[in-house]
Amino acid sequence: MPLNMLLPRLGGALRARVHPAAVSRGLPPMTRASTPLAAALLNARWSSTDAHAADIERLGNLRNIGISAHIDSGKTTVTERILYYTGRIKDIHEVRGKDNVGATMDWMELEREKGITIQSAATYAQWGDTNLNIIDTPGHVDFTIEVERALRVLDGAVLVLCSVGGVQSQTITVDRQMRRYNVPRISFINKMDRAGANPKRIIDQIRNKLKIPAAALQVPIGTEDAFEGVVDILANRAIYNRGARGEDIVYGEVPEHLVESVSAAREELVTILAEVDDEIAELFIEDKVPTVDQLHAAVRRATIARKFSPVLMGSAIKDKGIQSLLNAVIRYLPTPTEVKNTMLDINNNEAELTVVPHSDQPFVGLAFKLEEGKYGQLTYIRVYQGRLEKGQYAHHVKSGKKVKISRLVRMHSNSMEDVESVGAGEICALFGIDCASGDTFTDGSKYSMSTMFVPDPVISLSLTPKDKNAANFSKALNRFQKEDPTFRVHLDPESKQTIISGMGELHLDIYVERMRREYNVDCVTGKPQVAFRETITRKSEFAYTHRKQTGGAGQFARVVGHIEPIDTAEAPHSFANEVVSGSIPPQYILACNKGFIDGLKEGPMIGHPVVGVGLVLTDGQAHSVDSSELAFRTATFFAFREAFKGSKPRILEPVMSVDVSVPTEFQGNVLASINKRKGLIIDTETQEDYCTISAEVPLNNMFGYSTELRSCTQGKGEFSMEYKRHAPVTADVQEELIKEHQKKLAEKK
Repeated sequence: MPLNMLLPRLGGALRARVHPAAVSRGLPPMTRASTPLAAALLNARWSSTDAHAADIERLGNLRNIGISAHIDSGKTTVTERILYYTGRIKDIHEVRGKDNVGATMDWMELEREKGITIQSAATYAQWGDTNLNIIDTPGHVDFTIEVERALRVLDGAVLVLCSVGGVQSQTITVDRQMRRYNVPRISFINKMDRAGANPKRIIDQIRNKLKIPAAALQVPIGTEDAFEGVVDILANRAIYNRGARGEDIVYGEVPEHLVESVSAAREELVTILAEVDDEIAELFIEDKVPTVDQLHAAVRRATIARKFSPVLMGSAIKDKGIQSLLNAVIRYLPTPTEVKNTMLDINNNEAELTVVPHSDQPFVGLAFKLEEGKYGQLTYIRVYQGRLEKGQYAHHVKSGKKVKISRLVRMHSNSMEDVESVGAGEICALFGIDCASGDTFTDGSKYSMSTMFVPDPVISLSLTPKDKNAANFSKALNRFQKEDPTFRVHLDPESKQTIISGMGELHLDIYVERMRREYNVDCVTGKPQVAFRETITRKSEFAYTHRKQTGGAGQFARVVGHIEPIDTAEAPHSFANEVVSGSIPPQYILACNKGFIDGLKEGPMIGHPVVGVGLVLTDGQAHSVDSSELAFRTATFFAFREAFKGSKPRILEPVMSVDVSVPTEFQGNVLASINKRKGLIIDTETQEDYCTISAEVPLNNMFGYSTELRSCTQGKGEFSMEYKRHAPVTADVQEELIKEHQKKLAEKK
């Protein structure tokens, strides 16, 4: 007998029967466990059977999803429609709407002015019986940390693609982030009403550029201005959105001119599923036609296993296709019980444990985002295990402190709703908790969740407040650093200037503007500084003796070995101790390593960090009285400096992957501008009357490019760039950089 027939009627969001709305929308009731983990949870012994059964149903009716894409693909517009159709908001407002209200999820004044998402925003909604926790993320590469931490705590995602632009640079970045955190995805081809819309080409790009099998579950009824709706190829029926805002779903027969296309699309779907799902493969080999239920089940299995991405299509701005997307989210994306999450047992040598996503387990939660609000620090938490209740105490694993949960809220963009408790699998926010992004909270158990990947900054600016006594200057910088791990601040010891570092010009411009608006601190910024690196290209020996006699006990240390180039993909540097004779006492080896690291911090050529170097210590000499940790640390530092000169050193600069989209008549102008900036053209792709140019350009040559692009394309061109790698500069540039550095040093003397 199905579980939902055994449950007592609980009221509210928990229902003992299948909700009629779910049936009318064609959604499957969650009546049994669909993964081994869920099955194990169902069969486990619990102190309260009824409470556990209610928790199973709650988890079955829960989805944690993110909306991610390249900039200007329509993520926020899609989210706005989702909130409207789920009844979360009463009116639809556009990102750049004429009413000057702005989309619900773009609540910051800067976001509404610029028409871009800067911070990820969380909300929750209900579709039928299913509760949705939704995070809308930025599409600009400068704010990639917002996507990173959102995907860290989500169970599934919707990857939005433009029907014309398709897979672009940030789409590839988001795909990489989804793979890093094992997040299944549904692909949604948006802007089907746009001139040049071509869903077949976009599906091919998903397969070829993102390297994931994908197939359409829908066929469009018309494209561009003639886009009317879609045909569901599984149910074999047409779906139209009617009403003032597309709220009325009308089903109809498949248009005659599309019958063959729908049949071909279904065959393609079955063929691709047969490659990724064993059940469909068996039917395919036996030449049997799978049923609709078998296809739905196969799409779900393959999606959750991250072997396949179902593709839907629509136009959010024209209010078409969003309800079908919601149905697909519930039908194909996993519940919290169907995703394997792990934690580390600190007391047991960091042994890996599987998280049991149930409310009656010990509490484990991860703080993934911080915001400074009018009531203090707002901390977003994903509850992975157990229950979090207002008034209870939680254990901050990093500091070992107990903190009281005085206020617990659910977020809806920048507004909030107080709640008494949240169960496993939920996303909520707390007030008054002092912690950092990526910290773990428990009920006292020594467990820790793995944190998120934080990329290194690629650009720096000097920052000086106009008013030297601006009290809010350091306060603003401290807050921004705490909120955003990719925003770094340090004081240049030589110039005594405050240096801010980030992911791009826009990233730093936004923070400078926020300081002016939120803290009334006007700042002057210096010339952008590129994050150069220094490295070596060949092996170099060293034998250095450090001797200092000042009366009494002196300093003596001798180190022998070599430095050699290493692959930075493994680690930025390495230290190997190959001293076998005991000529360097073991207690001084760590000091030698520290001296090596000291030398890496500031390279001899231009004062930038050194990477790609391995130091091998082979021999040395110590004195029974004069040797010390300081002596060996100093000796290794100068030995590294000496060997560095003979290793044929090179300066590395950040190279950016640049995508430029322009009308075809300006293609020549853009190619010339990229060549002028010493860029390497990787690919050009022409789509109707637009072309996309992919290139690799040194970041140092990209400053001011947005202005140049606007002028040479009459304002019609747009570009995005993302850090690709560090690569050696040309010999003339290296010589120029060294001269500039020496000139600065001479001026300071």
